[in-house]
Amino acid sequence: MPKKLSTQARARKIKLLLFDVDGVLTDGKLYFLPDRDKKSDSELSAQGSIEFKGFHAHDGVAISLARLGGLRTGLITKRYSETVALRARDLKLEFVRQGIHDKGAAFHEILRDAGLSPDEGAFVGDDIVDLPAMRPAGIAIAVQNARAEVKKEAHYTTPHPGGDGALRDAVEFILKAQGKWKKVLDTYIAEGPVVQ
Repeated sequence: MPKKLSTQARARKIKLLLFDVDGVLTDGKLYFLPDRDKKSDSELSAQGSIEFKGFHAHDGVAISLARLGGLRTGLITKRYSETVALRARDLKLEFVRQGIHDKGAAFHEILRDAGLSPDEGAFVGDDIVDLPAMRPAGIAIAVQNARAEVKKEAHYTTPHPGGDGALRDAVEFILKAQGKWKKVLDTYIAEGPVVQ
């Protein structure tokens, strides 16, 4: 029987960090404001509204730290949002997949595009829709407030909830396991923040 890898051993192999958005990069709440340009009530559906989300600065710093540590980054989300597209551009994420129903297929597609194997990819999720991407990942990470089914299948659970620095926890865990944390931290402090 093959030896089961420890969570730290799994983290040492990671070269690509992918994550969900709602519930991971945000607290999971969706905010909609009516678009005042619409004239009738029938036009004021979710499509006739402006969606906005809150993002934590710690997670923005996490992407900069990941990049300094040699980790490639990206997101896979079921919803499509211009707010997410804007944040992804701001963070300079390499892989952005929105409107994805099958996150497992998207995970494998990104790995192929990156020239990596599944054990070199990590996925951070919070709900059952994330399980198809978490299951084949080298390390599956659940945020602190993830659903029980997700935590049960995760190799690691972050100390912070989604939208409150959970992605930062994931990046720190991986970089510390890889022995890169101190060097990355020193480099980040010396160079100054790129994005938050």
